[in-house]
Amino acid sequence: MPSHFLGIDVGTGSARAGLFDERGEMLASAKRDIALFVEPGEIAEQSSRDIWQAVCASVREAVGKAGVDPRDIVGIGFDATCSLVVVGNDGEPLPVGRSGDSDRNIIVWMDHRALDQTRRINALKHPVLDYVGGVISPEMETPKLLWLKENLPETFAGARHFFDLADYLTWRATGSLARSVCTLACKWTYLGHERRWDDSYFYSAGLGELADEGFARDQPQFSG
Repeated sequence: MPSHFLGIDVGTGSARAGLFDERGEMLASAKRDIALFVEPGEIAEQSSRDIWQAVCASVREAVGKAGVDPRDIVGIGFDATCSLVVVGNDGEPLPVGRSGDSDRNIIVWMDHRALDQTRRINALKHPVLDYVGGVISPEMETPKLLWLKENLPETFAGARHFFDLADYLTWRATGSLARSVCTLACKWTYLGHERRWDDSYFYSAGLGELADEGFARDQPQFSG
């Protein structure tokens, strides 16, 4: 039987699914809009439940259009924005904003609430920043994590996992906690070339508890 592959791309405004054959030809595609909650103060949040529902609906439509037996789909790949997903025990969403709405459990890439935390981290001039262009961006994950710790300590302490959105989607689809080394190196300051975190960076930035935990909430295992 021929093999088929699913590609899923989650952007800021929609989730898109494409079904491909072994030659890389797209047989069908589908799209669903996703909600974006924007507030003053450069706040932008989303819902992992909403995004997952959009992904599933897009996949079902694309597969249906192509007329492919789902049993012939042998691979699936996820691509998504640099957005921070926070979940607690059993994967339930936790609130990341002062609204207290647990469904809004994603700090979107474009959210700039962590400008003060970003300035303080950059003032450290820690050597690990050399691997992200010399300065951290408020759109990367460590300033967002520090904002959560300082402003929503209950969410920070209660989080079972902190995910980049693409890694969250992989976990949601498969149950695997494997993380993309590319994602962690580019957005979380993981030293991919040395296969390690720099504990001193997190201690100096005010996130030492993540190092104390062995980064268990960020990096239980790896994928390529």
